[in-house]
Amino acid sequence: MNSVNNQLVITADGSSTLYNARSGEHYHSTFGAIQESRHIFIEAGLWPCLNQSTVWVFEVGFGTGLNALLTLQAGEEKQVKIHYTAIELFPVSVAEAEKLNFADLLDIDITLFRRMHESAQSSIPISPLFYLDKQLVSFQDAKPEHTQYDVVFFDAFSPDSQPEMWTEHGFKKLYEALKPGGILVTYSCKGLVKRALQSVGFRIEKLPGPPGKREILRAWKNSF
Repeated sequence: MNSVNNQLVITADGSSTLYNARSGEHYHSTFGAIQESRHIFIEAGLWPCLNQSTVWVFEVGFGTGLNALLTLQAGEEKQVKIHYTAIELFPVSVAEAEKLNFADLLDIDITLFRRMHESAQSSIPISPLFYLDKQLVSFQDAKPEHTQYDVVFFDAFSPDSQPEMWTEHGFKKLYEALKPGGILVTYSCKGLVKRALQSVGFRIEKLPGPPGKREILRAWKNSF
């Protein structure tokens, strides 16, 4: 999914996204990019963890960086430290990122968002409360630390576009990376996704989706 194929699109809530011609998919819902990301990844995934002093996040598919930016904002509001690890094999270019209007709409300093995209691979503080570990690696080759993370944002392109991402083997890796009681959230409710998650030990629940999507998935690792 090389960034040269990405085209800027304005979604229904006024926020921008990118269309990737090679995958034939948008990075975010055209019904509202910010609305979708906040609903799935922040409200269903991050919020249950914000009663801690530090939250460890692992994201599969850094993409436009919207989920990271929303996480930074939520951490700042609650004064919670965020350690954010994200993998992305085909990063969005700085030039493309600068066309996205997320920072303006969220009233966040654009330099923070730009810093997230300046390097394809970096391990740097973005703000005093937000540390980004961005890795240029495929999901298949990624090696997240065992029992390290509180929440996983699974935001790859769809199972139709990237079936190799949505496998038992991959979800087992993420199950092992989560702390006991940890959470995985994703937008896909397909049967094969639910079965793969359950087969490696996750307890799953369907939640109401954002506009344009009936349901989303939240999966829990056993707390014992």
